[in-house]
Amino acid sequence: MTRDFSQRMSRRAQEIQPSGIRKFFDLLGEMKDVVSLTVGQPDFVTPWHIRAAAIESLEAGKTYYTSNAGLPRLREEISRYLDRRFGLRYDPVTELLVTVGGSEAIDLAVRGVVDPGDEVIIPTPSFVCYAPLVTLAGGIPVEVATREADGFKLTPEALRRALTPKTKLVILPFPNNPTGAILTREDLEGLAAVLRETDALILSDEIYAELTYGTRHVSIASLPDMRERTLLVSGFSKAYAMTGWRLGYLAAPGAMIHEIFKIHQYGIMCAPTTAQFGAIEAMQNGDGDVEEMVAEYDRRRKYLVHKLRDLGLPCFEPKGAFYVFPNISGFGMTSEQFCEKLLYDYGVAIVPGTAFGACGEGFARVSYAYSVRHLDRALERIAKMIDDCRGH
Repeated sequence: MTRDFSQRMSRRAQEIQPSGIRKFFDLLGEMKDVVSLTVGQPDFVTPWHIRAAAIESLEAGKTYYTSNAGLPRLREEISRYLDRRFGLRYDPVTELLVTVGGSEAIDLAVRGVVDPGDEVIIPTPSFVCYAPLVTLAGGIPVEVATREADGFKLTPEALRRALTPKTKLVILPFPNNPTGAILTREDLEGLAAVLRETDALILSDEIYAELTYGTRHVSIASLPDMRERTLLVSGFSKAYAMTGWRLGYLAAPGAMIHEIFKIHQYGIMCAPTTAQFGAIEAMQNGDGDVEEMVAEYDRRRKYLVHKLRDLGLPCFEPKGAFYVFPNISGFGMTSEQFCEKLLYDYGVAIVPGTAFGACGEGFARVSYAYSVRHLDRALERIAKMIDDCRGH
């Protein structure tokens, strides 16, 4: 008799749910003629000069392990980049760690900070990984719902209400996936005033820092008294169209990096060497590429918001990332039902707002990391569904 050992798996692993984003994405492989607006992956190819630098490193036989922390040259370039773009200064030797994507950096930060029973504040809607990683570390996710009326921003009042003596970490996922919300300097100053009254640390996920429209990204680490408690996560996937290269980084005070480094050292060894050589070129000569891509995203952003509103979908105007988060509550369906109907009956895939937290009910995420032509195909089908639902 075959024995079932599945219940011998860890309780924490069994408790977490699979990604709601990937659920809809994986369905696409089983269907034909589907227009997908699901994945936050740039439709741009990594700029040639970055690919060429990586190819050159391979041709030169640079296929060895790097330092656990990453190539010294890459850490130096990241340090210069953070200074020139955002006014942040980090020692490349002691305060920077190159990781396997921003995802590893988030995991390292959570595991390096959270002890069993610690509470972690997570503004929602937000990217799907935070709460599961907190759970796996033995912590307690404390989801704080943001509101469309507040621009989907975490407010000082909401933060203060969520804080308890058990709060160890506050996650700031801005610019935000899925809403496109950002935090201005004024917004951050309000949060910083509350945090100064506590010992809470901050995990600032700034992977979309370059993708802002009409305003420059500000890091909370640049505010007085905030750098010393902030773990800053970023990477190359979004700004440089390098998703498959799997390269990110973590910036934090040296004492924090020292502890986190040990987790990375035993679990990962080092980030991919070839990707690191490509990233050096991106840091040195990629600013123009970023500006071109951001200009195109901005064009798509304005176009998509305008079109969705014309269809009668109330739509918050995103100021960052490359997502729109329309309100679909007027159709008498849950977010899941709306997205399933759109997929199965009309051949368009978007993601239910509930994939990003319970407060995402009544919303759906639409990615505009796709060409306008691709968006138009999807919009034609979305318009047909709306007309049918309204009996036109």
